[in-house]
Amino acid sequence: MRVLGIETTCDETAAAVVAWRPDGRGEILSNIVLSQFADHAPFGGVVPEIAARAHVEALDGIVDRAMREAGLGFDELDGVAAAAGPGLIGGVMVGLTAGKAIALAAGKPFSAVNHLEAHALTARLTDALAFPYLLLLVSGGHTQLIAVRGVGQYTRLGTTLDDAVGEAFDKCGKMLGLPWPGGPHIEQCAAQGDPARFDFPRPMFGRPVPDFSLSGLKTSVRQTIEQLAPVMPQTLADVCASFQAAIVDVLIDRTRIAMGAFAKALPQTPRPQGLVVAGGVAANVAIRSALQRLSAETGVRLVLPPPNLCTDNGAMIAWAGIERLRLGLEDGMDFAARPRWPLDQSAPLSPTGKA
Repeated sequence: MRVLGIETTCDETAAAVVAWRPDGRGEILSNIVLSQFADHAPFGGVVPEIAARAHVEALDGIVDRAMREAGLGFDELDGVAAAAGPGLIGGVMVGLTAGKAIALAAGKPFSAVNHLEAHALTARLTDALAFPYLLLLVSGGHTQLIAVRGVGQYTRLGTTLDDAVGEAFDKCGKMLGLPWPGGPHIEQCAAQGDPARFDFPRPMFGRPVPDFSLSGLKTSVRQTIEQLAPVMPQTLADVCASFQAAIVDVLIDRTRIAMGAFAKALPQTPRPQGLVVAGGVAANVAIRSALQRLSAETGVRLVLPPPNLCTDNGAMIAWAGIERLRLGLEDGMDFAARPRWPLDQSAPLSPTGKA
């Protein structure tokens, strides 16, 4: 089975072709990603209208490159998948409409993919991981801990009550005068800093429900900056290191608590087959190292997809399409774009109003 995947939910225009292999793994035949970083950097964040227009201008060429690199014509595909949400609605509509058009013209089955489900299933593309497993999703827009029971079967164990981790990185980076996006720049500065200099709070630490709250940490960073202004280079590095250390401690504590919650949510299989980490923040080296230590401590296998598959990409959409189409889960041409689309349909909408 070979599926074309299209991703346009935020500020990357992406398309990929992925094949399903008999051993259960995926083979990425092409994976083209065009970043809109230069378009949004002057504004210090993603501007939805600019993102949507950029997707319109770039998507045809990106899809063409993906197909040519895969060495296939549209008639040789077994299906087409496109991210249908959650995300910036203008961008989502661009990719979803294109995916439908290609599927209709080529006479191929179509899959409308939940962007979060694509992140959740990436570990099966790279490692053929068996269900069930625990997912830590850490990105600019989402921070969740999810029990992944199967395709379309998700139990949300914890979510953020305010900022996502990536959002907190970006906002603190902006406070510190660092370029956007703040995450990579904070990580770079932190390497030169003392993580013990500032005792920033660890919100929700030790709480029995593995939710997150980062607004208090963000406020503490702002107050520290104001008290120390002007911030000298070494102080800047120490603030970054201390902030990052607080984030790492919170993520590890919340994930450890989620392992206990996993056992309660799935009493038949209380031990996850693995701990999967997805989302752009998963590229942070300090976070990855701490999760490796947690894995060694708990004996739960850690699955960290390569960084280019943690951030938004078409390969994860194509693979999710393969997983769904192999189960006969085909979607119609009337499937509507969704700005919000929680994985756990039974869970209440998170306090942030995000999926």
